[in-house]
Formats: sequence, structure tokens, C-alpha cells
Amino acid sequence: MLSVIAFFIAGFLLGHLIPRVPFMVLSRTSGFNKRLPPHPEPIPLSPRLTQRVLHMRLFHHLGTMTTLLPLVFGYLSILGGQSTFGYGLFLAGGWTLLSRAQAFLGGAPVACTLEMAQRLQLVMNVADSEEACCPHPQPEWWVESVRCASCSKKLDDMLRPDLGRPRKDGFFRGWLRLWISDGYPMVHKDEPQK
Repeated sequence: MLSVIAFFIAGFLLGHLIPRVPFMVLSRTSGFNKRLPPHPEPIPLSPRLTQRVLHMRLFHHLGTMTTLLPLVFGYLSILGGQSTFGYGLFLAGGWTLLSRAQAFLGGAPVACTLEMAQRLQLVMNVADSEEACCPHPQPEWWVESVRCASCSKKLDDMLRPDLGRPRKDGFFRGWLRLWISDGYPMVHKDEPQK
């Protein structure tokens, strides 16, 4: 009985992990993080940051395609192999596919969106114009908002998602945190009191 439960849990965890591998592994490579400050420092707005947001969006969509792997291997395991392991793979893969499809049907969007990249670009455009917040604007993306490093003015209240930068708490803890959060910000905006 314990072996059946262990196979099911192993299949479920593997089926949950496989779609997130592109998001967790590709974003953590050293060559991908050379020009960004280390976590948790604020990130100066630049074309590199906009590109990082778009890359994270691409990795998330790539993970949706890799969801087919646990579904196929789960189905094959149910047919001719360890069925409890296959059920775990199939259940986790199906759950991930349904949660990702929810974004297309009006649910919560993915952690990094095209709209987010466009908003960052708009803040950079305003900082380079005559409407800038101060004479020497330096917009930076903090955890809870985009602020000017020179005058501390809030330029946008957009929360910063996990952009895959290496963390001080080590590779495995950072990897586990990214797996749990799925890239979404670890803080939430305060809801207005009624």
C-alpha cells in the first residue's frame, strides 16, 4: 500500500515539475543573468529588463507545450506500466494544462505578460521625455512598484514577478521558491478597505 502511494506521489510531483523545467532552469543559467543585478536588488529599467520579461513569458508558454510529456508518459504508464505512477503523471499534467488554459478563458494571466513589458517601456519613454519626474530620472523596478532612484517617486504600481535571477539563499532554495510561486510575485497588493 505504501509503495502505491509513493509511486502516485512521485508521478504527481514529476508531472507537476516537468512543465516548469524551462521556466526554472533556463532562467537561472549564469549567461542569462550577467547583466542584471543580483536578487533582491531593484532592477534598473532597460531594454534588457523588457527582454527578460518577454523571455520569461516565452518560457512559460514553452512549459505549456512540455505539459504534453507527463500526459503522454502518464497515459503510457497507465496502459502498460506502473499505473499509479501514470495516474500521478496524468493528473498533474492535466491539472497544469487546465490551469494554463484558464489564462486564455479569462482567469489570472501568466506571471510575465506582454502588457507588463509594454508598461515598463512606457515608463522608460516618460523618463526620457520632458514629462520626467525629476531632472535625472533613474527608474527601477522594486518588489512592489516601479520607482525613481533619484527622487523616490512611484512611477507604476506594478508588482515584480520572479524573473529567475539567482538568489542569495542558494540554487535549490531559489529553484524551489520559483517552483512553488510559478513566477508570480511573492507579495500582493493591499485591497482597498470598504
